[in-house]
Amino acid sequence: MILCLTPNPALDRTLVVPDLRMGEVNRATRVIAAAGGKGLNVARAIHTLGGDPLCAGFLGGSTGRLVAQLASEEEMQGLWTWIEGETRTCLIVVDPRSREATVINAPGPAVTASDWRRWQSDVLPEATRAEHICLSGSLPPGAPLESFAGFLRALCVNGRPLWVDTSGEALRCALAVGGVNIKVNAEEAGEVLGRSIDDAAAALSAATELCERSRAESAIITLGGRGAVVVRDQGGWSAMAPAIQAVSGVGSGDSFLAGWVTGLADGKSPPEALRQAIAAGAANALATSGGTFNLNDLEQLLRATTVTRHTRT
Repeated sequence: MILCLTPNPALDRTLVVPDLRMGEVNRATRVIAAAGGKGLNVARAIHTLGGDPLCAGFLGGSTGRLVAQLASEEEMQGLWTWIEGETRTCLIVVDPRSREATVINAPGPAVTASDWRRWQSDVLPEATRAEHICLSGSLPPGAPLESFAGFLRALCVNGRPLWVDTSGEALRCALAVGGVNIKVNAEEAGEVLGRSIDDAAAALSAATELCERSRAESAIITLGGRGAVVVRDQGGWSAMAPAIQAVSGVGSGDSFLAGWVTGLADGKSPPEALRQAIAAGAANALATSGGTFNLNDLEQLLRATTVTRHTRT
């Protein structure tokens, strides 16, 4: 089982709008409602890859009940911590002609220190039997950073590999905990390190610094269409998928993380897990919804993905 934690889940409504024109009346040709938030995208992709995800997060109100129902309909098991307030709804507008996606993320309902304690009590027993733990996405409003840090420390104590994909103050908090494996994109890494990360060489250097700061085994930085890098104790690797005509990049980083942890859980070596991760992220970009991809696309991309080893300095 792979435990997929989403502190700030959402109902994702994706509208397909050809020739989107800002400031004018537009008509969608398709509307997709899905259980959303980065951790749920990770779980969806893990399920597609044949893994066994368990979703956990805060849900509230009628929207929260719909999110739980939608996740169940996709055969994603849920362990939900119910709170006051209404689970957020996020809007994603995909223009298939321009191949651009516009995302509007709502903030989500506020949580309290008491809510975090209940979530920790719900999650920690399951964490002991997980092969990997992924915590993905933003923190909800009001989430106390000290409670978040304590939660991460408790997860690390269980001895299961913990992967955190977040940004800003939550990322700085995770780096300070110690023992937390980091998976972020170049923009998120650049923000906490105070520099731009424009290519694989810069990403390898930045991932090494993140690994040292987090005192963890691994750090990963994704570079969108320019691939990704992984730094581990044994060294580093970069990988690149072939050029594609992307439909939407929403959820590609989440599919990447799903490919990575599923690969490791299946006994793949780090470079082969990275190859699967890159292919899953690229396959996701060919689809409309986050964490969704076609296995035939994945297989074709796997064959064309290149992985290069780098010596860690």
